[in-house]
Amino acid sequence: MVFSSHLFLFYFLPLALLLYYVAPRGWRMFVLTAVSYVFYGWTNPWFVLLLTWATLVDFVCGNVIGNHWRFGARDAEGNTPRWQRRLFVGISLVSNLGMLVFFKYAMFAAENLEALRAGWGDAGADVLTVLLPAGISFYTFESISYNLDIYFGLARPASAWVLEKAAAAGRAPRTLLGWIWLELRALNAFACYITQFPHLVAGPIIRYQDLEKQIHERSHTFEKFARGVAFLAMGMAKKVILANPMGDIADAAFAAGSLTWYDAWYGIIAYAFQLYFDFSGYSDMAIGLALMVGFVFPKNFDSPYLADSITDFWRRWHLSLSTWLRDYLYIPLGGNRHGEARTYLNLLLVMVLGGFWHGASWNFLIWGAIHGVMLAFERLMGKDSFYARLPRPGRIAITFAIACVAWVFFRAKTLPLAVDYCQALIGLDAPQSGSALVHAVFYDPWHLLIFATCAVVTWGGVQTWDFTRRLQPAKAALCLGLLLASIALLWTQTSNPFLYFQF
Repeated sequence: MVFSSHLFLFYFLPLALLLYYVAPRGWRMFVLTAVSYVFYGWTNPWFVLLLTWATLVDFVCGNVIGNHWRFGARDAEGNTPRWQRRLFVGISLVSNLGMLVFFKYAMFAAENLEALRAGWGDAGADVLTVLLPAGISFYTFESISYNLDIYFGLARPASAWVLEKAAAAGRAPRTLLGWIWLELRALNAFACYITQFPHLVAGPIIRYQDLEKQIHERSHTFEKFARGVAFLAMGMAKKVILANPMGDIADAAFAAGSLTWYDAWYGIIAYAFQLYFDFSGYSDMAIGLALMVGFVFPKNFDSPYLADSITDFWRRWHLSLSTWLRDYLYIPLGGNRHGEARTYLNLLLVMVLGGFWHGASWNFLIWGAIHGVMLAFERLMGKDSFYARLPRPGRIAITFAIACVAWVFFRAKTLPLAVDYCQALIGLDAPQSGSALVHAVFYDPWHLLIFATCAVVTWGGVQTWDFTRRLQPAKAALCLGLLLASIALLWTQTSNPFLYFQF
C-alpha cells in the first residue's frame, strides 16, 4: 500500500484516523501500532513476522544493554557487566544485519559467485530468489541506532520511561502481573516507534530519542493537524503532478538504446527531478501524516539541488540517512581524527557502503564511490577546489551536473547500460533513426511544461517546511487545490510506485 493510492487515501487513512481519535487517550498508541501492522502486512502478511521478530529482539536487547533487565552476573556497582552489554549489542547487530544481508545481498553475492565459477568453466547452479521485504533497510537501521544509542548513553530503553512515569504517579509495580503489564506497555511504545506507518517503509530514518517523549506525551491541535494535511497535499503534488511525468521521460530515455547528447542530458535531468520530487514528496507526506497523529518528524530534505558542492549536497539530501551514516559509520571508523589519508579512505568507504545500502548491484557501489571520491577531493582541495572561485550559480550548476552523472548509475539497470548512457552524455553514442520516436514523449507540451515547472520549483520555489509554517487562507486553498488535482490525476496514471520502496 502506498500513500499515493486511492486505497490509502479513501479507505485506510480515514479509518485509521477515526480509530485513533475515538480511542481513549491511553489506547491511542496501541491503535497506531495496530493499524501500522495492517498497513505493513497489506501487500504480504508474512513480512509482519519479520518485523515482529526485529521488534522483540531489539526490545529485549535494549533493556539488557540499558541496565534495565539484569541476567546473572553484575559488576562491582550492581549493574549489567560490560561484556554482557556488548554481547547483546552483538545480538542486535547480528539480528538486524543478518536479515538485511540475507534478504538484500545474498542473491547478489550468489549471482556474482556463479558468474565467477562460470568464468572458470564450472557448471552454473540455480540462485535462490529472495523477495525483498518492504522497508527492511529503514527499520533495521532504526533498530541498530536504538541499541547503539543506549549502549553509548545517548538514549534509554523504552521501558525506562514507562516505569519512571508509573513510579512518579505512585503506580510502581508490586506484583509480577503489574510488572508484566508495564513491560507490555513499554513494548508497545517501542513497537510504535519501529512500525509507525508514516515512516515505516521508506523513512525518514528516525532515532528513538527524537520520538521518546512524543510517543508518551504529545499534543493534538487543529493547527498541527491542518499543517499535516498541507504537508500531505504538497507531497502528493510533488509525487503525482511532478515526479510521475518526469518518470515518463526518464523511462523513455533509458529505454531508447541510443540518444543525442542533448536528449541524454534531458533524460537524466528529468530523472534527477523525478527522484527528488518522488522521495521528498514521500518525506513530506510522512511528515504530514505524523503531524495528523501528533508527531513532529525532522526535515529530511533541504533544497539539495541548490548545493554548491557535493559536500553541501550531502548536508541537504536525505538528511536522516546522511546523519545516520555520519554517526554510525564515519565517526566510528575514525572520522577525521587519524590524519588526512585515513579521512579520505573513511569518506570513500562510507559512501560506497551508503550506495550498497540503496541496492545490491555494482551500479549502486559505483554511485556511492563517485560521491565518496568527490567528498574526498573537495576536502583535499579545501578552499582552492576547482569551482571555489566561480560564482555561486556556476558552482550549483557543476554540482548538479556531477550529481546527474552519478544518477546514471543509480537509474540504469545494468553497468553496460550505465556506461552507454554516460557515453551518450558526451556525444560518443551514435543515435539510430528509431531514437526519434522518444521525442513523442520527450517534447510534447505536457512534459515540457512539467519539466519547466520542476526547474522553477527546484531552484526558485519555497520548501514545504517553510511554506506550511503559517497556513493563511490563500495557502490553505492552494494546498486543497493541489490535493484535489493530484487525486484527479491518480485516475489517469497506471504506474505510481515510490522509488525508495525498492531500497
